[in-house]
Amino acid sequence: MKKINCPDFVLGEKLTQEQLDYFDKNGVIIFRNFIPHEKVQLFISETQRIEKQWLEEGREKVNGVPLKFGKDQNGNKMIQRMCFLSLYSDPLHQLLQDPRISALIGFLQPYEGRIAENEKDGLILNNYVRMPDSAFTQMGWHTDSPRDLFLGQKIMPMLNVGIHLDNCPFENGGLRVLAGTHKQNMLKLLFGKKYFIDNNPDEREVGFDVNAGDLTVHDGRLWHRAQQSPHYGEASRRRVMYLPIITGKYMPKHENSKTPFYHRFASKVQN
Repeated sequence: MKKINCPDFVLGEKLTQEQLDYFDKNGVIIFRNFIPHEKVQLFISETQRIEKQWLEEGREKVNGVPLKFGKDQNGNKMIQRMCFLSLYSDPLHQLLQDPRISALIGFLQPYEGRIAENEKDGLILNNYVRMPDSAFTQMGWHTDSPRDLFLGQKIMPMLNVGIHLDNCPFENGGLRVLAGTHKQNMLKLLFGKKYFIDNNPDEREVGFDVNAGDLTVHDGRLWHRAQQSPHYGEASRRRVMYLPIITGKYMPKHENSKTPFYHRFASKVQN
């Protein structure tokens, strides 16, 4: 496992050729300082407000997608994975209207992509905190592509856009990828690793120093995982909002949507 220093790309309203070439080669890219400190704090506040509301309501799912629960450093119940957040927050909904977000669709050329605000799991928050009672401290190797198969359609290109709300140096865990594997064949995509079960480091994997306010993009066909923090409590906290940018058939979710099979499977193997 090693850390790589990505170029200090800045995301504008149009992707540059250098950015397109870098992503095409690696399947992952980092844009620095996408949102300022005050926006980071606003988004954290919004996610905390929604979490408090959902805990008070006893909510367990949103649009058929299960929430993931754990305990914080004080032993209080917390939601470690939330979904469809922009449907419950005007500031987060406005974030998705940012023309710089729309510019990322260019990574999917020649396909026509769209921001999936009410599809897949919508805008999610992964709140990784390592505590003895936490159920969500890491995520094993996976790609995002087989979800399409569970939904009865062929695998289509997609992007996962991460908006980071905490500083996460390489040493504190976080995103790990096998760069370039977004161009692998179907056999390796489906069977290259044991989905979610395998948390083992790979000698080919790379990680990054990521700061609060940075934005990452990875191709859905790329093998990736979330490395567990070596720390406990607040020092281990890593909050990342993820937004899918997708292609293919429009499949919106609603309050009566059934829970997709892959969520039931993943809940049994993630820890």
